[in-house]
Formats: sequence, structure tokens, C-alpha cells
Amino acid sequence: MNETLRDELLEMARLDGKVRAELAASGELFDAGYEPRMARVHERNARRLLRIIESAGWPGTDLVGPDGAEAAWMILQHAIAEPGLLRRALPLLQAAAREGRASPRHAAMLEDRIRFFEGRPQRYGTQFDWDAEGKLSPGEVEDPQRLDERRLSVGLPPLAEQMEEARMRATSEGDRPPADHPAYARAREEWAAAVGWWTD
Repeated sequence: MNETLRDELLEMARLDGKVRAELAASGELFDAGYEPRMARVHERNARRLLRIIESAGWPGTDLVGPDGAEAAWMILQHAIAEPGLLRRALPLLQAAAREGRASPRHAAMLEDRIRFFEGRPQRYGTQFDWDAEGKLSPGEVEDPQRLDERRLSVGLPPLAEQMEEARMRATSEGDRPPADHPAYARAREEWAAAVGWWTD
């Protein structure tokens, strides 16, 4: 195991969490748009993770231990302004999950993350956003009748359980639905197009 790399990933994740907590406490995290300080942390971490992937492949549990692998996945999930990195990492993470070096849950959530930002239906319903009724919702999912079955196959709880948890967390952190949902949705789509999630 590479202890130095593990420690680096844990520190990157720690900084991400620290900045997020500070911004959530001040209310700045939930202001309109992608908060600049948070965006800078995510961008810096994403650049470093890309270099790690290029030199060592996906940093799975065999290389950085379970906590290091969890940190790498969290850093990747937060690199939302780097669609190329998320798309490049997905098959690596899926392979690592098949080989027992990463969590199948992590691979499923990354796949959903990519689908969500590309405007496609999710497979596992793990990515939530404010809907037009002012509720946190996963939006459209593929084959909804078998959704919880797919979730169970990768170690995810039933959707209703995750949705309740997400809504409780949003309330506790002070996150609120946008006052003007159509404007919020337009801004999200414009951002997604500008960073390269949408190509047409």
C-alpha cells in the first residue's frame, strides 16, 4: 500500500469537507451558482486526482486502503466542472469494483453523476436536485419498477430511505429550494453546457 498517496488523498478530502462545512455554516454554499471558493478546492483536487490516475490507475483499496479509496471517490464526485475526468474515471472505477478494489456503490453513484449532468435518466437514482415542487428528487430514472432491485445489487438502500436522508440533511444544513425554479434550472443547464457536459 502507498501510505504517502493515501495520506495525500485523505488530506484533499479533509480540506474539501472543511471548506464545505464553513460555507454551509455561513449560508454561502447555497447561494446562486457554484460557490467560487468551493469550486477552487474541487478544481485543485481534480487536477491532482487526474495526475494520480495517469500514473497509477484508479487508487483502489489495494493501493490506498479503504479510507483512501473512499477519499478518491469523493474527490472525483465533487469534480463536477471536469466532465472529461469523470468520464475517463468511470470505466476504471467500474473495473476496480468488479475486481474487489472499489465499492460497486461508488461506481453506481459515479455513473449516475455523469448521467445527471448530461441530462440523461439515472440508473440508480442517487443524484438529487430541487424539482419544480420544491422537493429534493432524483428526477428521471431508467426502468423505475426495478430501481430498488438495481440499487440493492450495488449495496445501496431503497430510494425512499436515501431520499429521506437527503432531505433531512438539506434541512439541517439550511439548503432550501430555489425561489425561481425555472431560472435555477436554466442556470444549471447553461453551466452544464459551458463546462462541457452538453455537447449539442
